[in-house]
Order: sequence, then structure tokens, then C-alpha cells
Amino acid sequence: MAKVYLICGKICSGKTWYARKIRDNVRAVILSTDEVTWDLIDNEQGESYDSFAKRVNLYLRKKAVEIVRAGANVILDWGFWTREDRRDISTFLTEHETDYEWHYINISDERWKRNIMERNARIEQGNQGPDFYVNEVLLQKLESLFVPPEENEVDVIYTREE
Repeated sequence: MAKVYLICGKICSGKTWYARKIRDNVRAVILSTDEVTWDLIDNEQGESYDSFAKRVNLYLRKKAVEIVRAGANVILDWGFWTREDRRDISTFLTEHETDYEWHYINISDERWKRNIMERNARIEQGNQGPDFYVNEVLLQKLESLFVPPEENEVDVIYTREE
């Protein structure tokens, strides 16, 4: 039976890399907010970005249910940074009788900061794809938003090694 794989983790923790690993193992469709915002608004981080990204997420979760009902696995790759976000999507999927599995990417601070530096370097070289530059202001904002899940909130904890 098809299900939704939900990937939780900080920005630059390796969610997209991990989603691709799952995709290759279970043959799934990845639905990524970053890809949609890149294709539609070039990830412009203006005042309307947060509300636009939220609308994208609402759309993608509906599509996830539709795809699972068609018999294919789905991976939602957008972070789920707060307990409220995680509760909301879990409730939505339960109400739509859709199986799901939570995966959390645990990453050390050293590895995380190195990932951010590597990402920013790629962007400076013009190799950004759907990624956007993480400056100090954005980093502080994102750090303040992320609430790591408790062990009982997730099914799989994947620890990124050094």
C-alpha cells in the first residue's frame, strides 16, 4: 500500500538528499516546496514568500493524497519545522485515510554549518538550482522557527554523520 513519507529537518540538513535516497528505495514521487517556489518565483525571499510557500504546501498535501490513492508513494520534502506543522499534516493525512511515516534528519551543529557554507559557495558560483543563499539574518530567523521533534513524533531518525 502506498504512503506519504514526511521529511523533517532544518534547512541544509540534507532533506532533499535523503528524500532522493528514499525515492530510489521505494519508488516515490518527491513533492518539494523549494522546487515549486524556484520554478514559479525564483525563490524570491520578499515579504510574500512565507505566505506563498504556505499556499504551496497546502496544495502539495492535497496532491500527495491524490497520488497515494493512485497507488504511488509520495515524499513531502519541506521541513515541518514546528510541532504545529507536524500535527497539522498528520491530522490531514489521517482524516484522508492516508498512511504516512515520519523521518527526521538529525545533524550536528558542525556538519550543519559546513552544509550551509557549502550551499552558499555553490550559489556564489552560480550552481544554486532551487537553493537560496542563507545569510546571517535568514539563518537566525530559521533557527528561531525550528523545533526538533520528540522521539515519539517520528518513525525514523536518520543521523547525518560527519
